[in-house]
Amino acid sequence: IKQTNWNAEWEKNFQPITVDGLVTVRAPFHKKPDTDYDIIIEPKMSFGTGHHETTHMMIQYILSNDVIDKKVLDMGCGTGVLAILAEMKGAAQIDAIDNDNWCYINSLENVQRNNCKKINVLEGDASLLNDKQYHVVIANINRNILLQDISIYASCLDENGILLLSGFYNDDIPIIMAECQIHGLNLVKTLEQNNWVALKFEK
Repeated sequence: IKQTNWNAEWEKNFQPITVDGLVTVRAPFHKKPDTDYDIIIEPKMSFGTGHHETTHMMIQYILSNDVIDKKVLDMGCGTGVLAILAEMKGAAQIDAIDNDNWCYINSLENVQRNNCKKINVLEGDASLLNDKQYHVVIANINRNILLQDISIYASCLDENGILLLSGFYNDDIPIIMAECQIHGLNLVKTLEQNNWVALKFEK
């Protein structure tokens, strides 16, 4: 194989993204943008650069919802990008949880890289949520994990709290909705990109 500077190749192909003209997600080597929120992410082996439809839609939800002075959970945090945006938008306290060690370490690095002070990064799963309460729960994972854990998200969500779910397809909406309704969660908004969906529920 011809000698190649793979890091340079990666940098060349990793482009910054802008969401709704308000948020830029970029790598450290990109120049500083002229947007309200500038998030610097070095993704490594973690999911969550904003390029995937589900991350993009979750960013849109955080932009359009009030998180000022609220307690937020970013479940399956990947790179930590959603938790970082929540802090930038004024959240009082954020727990960012992932069961993957790569993601845990990468989130710690990205939280520090963005000078965040209110994000608590944890390695583990929904079993860490015992006795915790949140105003907003964000979970961008996959259908099976969501179906398994929706009851836990509902139990740690304050009355009138918001649950944001993504990581599944349009065809999965009925089964996700049915599980949420069992736990007193009502669907109030749907976003869709390329058959991927993101749902907003209220308790």
